[in-house]
Amino acid sequence: MVVDMRQVMASMEESMKLQNQARAERRAEKAAQEKKEFQEKLMRAAVSETELDGKASKVKGAEDAVQRDQLIGLMMAGF
Repeated sequence: MVVDMRQVMASMEESMKLQNQARAERRAEKAAQEKKEFQEKLMRAAVSETELDGKASKVKGAEDAVQRDQLIGLMMAGF
């Protein structure tokens, strides 16, 4: 009878260990997935920032070209 109880206790202990291990593995998988999603969001944000910088540079270049053309026009009007 005592041996049976020890076996039951050992079996229960092993079952608890396996359950804890399974929970830990699920938490690790979830954390890995969340990390991957976060990195993807960072990548999209970086791409968006690069696109915005490119557009801003293009607009700035156009503004500079207009100012240059206006300056040349004023200089030519003086001749």
